[in-house]
This record gives sequence, C-alpha cells and structure tokens, in this order.
Amino acid sequence: MVFDVVVIGSANLDLVAQLEDLPKPGQTLLALGYAEHAGGKGLNQAVACARMGATTAFVGCVGDDDAGRFLRSVLDLDGVDTSQLRGVSDPTGRAFINVDSHGENEIVVILGANGSVGVNYGARGGGLVIPHCKVVLAQLEIPQAAILEAFSQAKKFGATTVLNPAPATAISREIIAVTDIIVPNETEAQSLGGVEELSRSGIKTIVVTRGENGAEAITTHDSALLSESFAPYRVTPIDTVGAGDAFIGAMCAEVASGASVGNACRLAVVAGALATTVRGAVPSLPTRAAVIDALDKSK
Repeated sequence: MVFDVVVIGSANLDLVAQLEDLPKPGQTLLALGYAEHAGGKGLNQAVACARMGATTAFVGCVGDDDAGRFLRSVLDLDGVDTSQLRGVSDPTGRAFINVDSHGENEIVVILGANGSVGVNYGARGGGLVIPHCKVVLAQLEIPQAAILEAFSQAKKFGATTVLNPAPATAISREIIAVTDIIVPNETEAQSLGGVEELSRSGIKTIVVTRGENGAEAITTHDSALLSESFAPYRVTPIDTVGAGDAFIGAMCAEVASGASVGNACRLAVVAGALATTVRGAVPSLPTRAAVIDALDKSK
C-alpha cells in the first residue's frame, strides 16, 4: 500500500490546565479546569492528515503503559496505520499545557518514549521503516537522526519531505539537504535566522504560519524569493493548542492529493482557524468536510 502521508514524530499525553492568566515566574495559580488529551505534534498532525481525508501512517514510540495504550487507540480510532508505532520501556511522553482565558498557551514537553524513535531499533527486531507514501512529515520532538533516516528513505521512493521545526532548534545540514518544504511559525522562523537564511540553506519552499494573520508561502525561483500571502479565516478563538498542527496536517493532506502548496495553504488556514474554536489538540482538529463548509461560507 502507498499511503498519502506518513508522519514520523512524537506522541504525548497532554495534561491541560485552564487558567485566567498564564503564570509569572515564581507564581502559583489555581486552575479553573483540567483535562487530559492525546497530543504530541506527531500524533496531532497524523490525526489532522487523516481527518482531512489522507490515508495516513504514524511512525513513533510510546511506553508500555496506560498512556501509550490510550494514544495508540486514538490513532486507531481515526484510521491511522500504527504498524510502525513501537512500544518501548521508557514512559510515554507528556506535555504540560497552561491555557489562559484568551486562548494563549505555554507548553513544557517531556520526551519520554519519543526519545527512542529510531534509536537502537536493531535490538528490537529491524530498523526504522518508512512506508511508501507521497508525503513524509516530521517535527523536532524526536531525535534528528530518525528524521534524517526517514527523509533519506522518502527521497528514495520520491516522496515530498515536510519539516515542522518545532520546537525551534538547530537543524543539521544533512536534514536541510533532504527537506523540500519547511513550515515554521513566526517565532520559529526568526529563531532559525529568518526566511532569507532558510532560503539560502537550500530549502525551496518555506511556509510561515502567522496565527491570526494567516500564512505566507515563500519559494525560491532563479535566486529570487517569491511570496504569496493567505488571508486568515476569522473566528473567535478559545484555545490555540493544536492550531499549527491542524494547518500542517491539512496542507500535507492537500499536497499529497496533488494540490499546489498555495492551494493547500488556502485550506490549511481555515483548518488552523477552526482548531482554535475547540479546546484540546486532537479534539479540535477539523474534518475536511468542516473545512470545505467553512471555506464555502466565507465566499
């Protein structure tokens, strides 16, 4: 089987506290509410791709614990192939998330089992395997060696490689060399030296998400940078957790279906906006039908 999208990345149990305001250093606050959700950028983006109609597989690691079994069931429920989701001895990853009354958030991630993706696979019976697909999507919450191996395999069977550089950190030149599309938010783009620096690195397509201001796609053509902006879809946000994952999942699903990056971004902006109207990461990720309906109503 050739999948539309294969996502290699993190899977976490999100522990979410609802607050009036985000805490200041040294401050203790009482939460207004609390919830636990499936999360991790990899899992979120895999579910986002599947809900946008893409046949999707997930490559990653979870612990042999209740959280790991729960996360596997979430992927299974949305029809994501989990044959390459491995169980390891480390505990399943966690994300501690604070969300304020304006929908803004701050997140602390504990890698846990995610740090084992692609590591010592030989001892567990076989190396890292990326199923054949049209798009391979990765983030930076797993070892970069695993991303490099995944993208190198993708290049061998002609897949488009997409990197979400989150959290923003130094990216190896080897990964840059096999990345077709990079999708940072504004803060991540700045941390990586800006659009011009990213374009000089050799990446041909840079998609910058700008939150309530939409998105921008920058491509390199004959040494010149060509930019296309995508207007935001206006909503009243209550929780921005998962919005970026909804955008990237929608974009990758559309690219896998044959859409141009520009047309994919037009749908992705709507998907990202809709995700801010529902609390939690996975619960907020919209279906393709919901995105198309919202897009039609905006015309």
